[in-house]
Amino acid sequence: MSTTDSIKEMLGNVRLRHSATILDEILKNATDKALSYEKFLESLLNQEIKSREEKKFERLMKQANFPQYQTLDEFDITEQKSLSKRQLNQLKELTWIEQGFNLILLGPPGVGKTMLSVGLGIHAIQNGYKAVFTTMHDLLYHLKTQEIVKSAKTRIKRMTDADLVIIDDLMFMAIEKHEANLFFQFINRLYGQTSIIITSNKGPEDWGELLGDPAITTAILDRIVHRCEVIHLAGDSYRLKYRVSIFGSN
Repeated sequence: MSTTDSIKEMLGNVRLRHSATILDEILKNATDKALSYEKFLESLLNQEIKSREEKKFERLMKQANFPQYQTLDEFDITEQKSLSKRQLNQLKELTWIEQGFNLILLGPPGVGKTMLSVGLGIHAIQNGYKAVFTTMHDLLYHLKTQEIVKSAKTRIKRMTDADLVIIDDLMFMAIEKHEANLFFQFINRLYGQTSIIITSNKGPEDWGELLGDPAITTAILDRIVHRCEVIHLAGDSYRLKYRVSIFGSN
């Protein structure tokens, strides 16, 4: 076995597998550029760290389960007059996650609530936070089946372990009292440790229509709005404005 092969094996044994894969390339570059031992080692470790960060990002993105990949760069602030550039930049700073704040994004269908929530979720992951996306429909399913379905239990655990949980379409459908109670228990587990983004077409004052039980509604609202910013998005639907026609523009 050559010295290089021996080093590759040792790198693998100490779990520096990417370094083992690129060792030949880094050695050639170091020889060609007459790099010092320190610079060679620095280059090797930089590539290892970069690879690990990329894999971590890919893993967190997969676990987040976003419906699409839309970054904040794709959110056209000029189309949304009810949210200023300064406010968007404040959201990008993510201090609200550190401070345990929640966000409620309100507005009619198509104004960018989901797009903004996904963009903030991706931005959070890019900055080292764990974020998970779910629709209200899927959340209720996972809550009801977590005791009998392993994947549902895993999903709920990822949410309760996350720094940010995004719940989309809160007012999509009315729910039963048992489901409302499960939802309260879930919010109670997140309270004080996980930031929440909720998108809805109706304000918190109307959530009683969805949750049914006034006591449960009050308890849920108490935990969500305690530290919360409510953002009203207005305007025309993005989907209707930029719809694609099968007949083209003629």
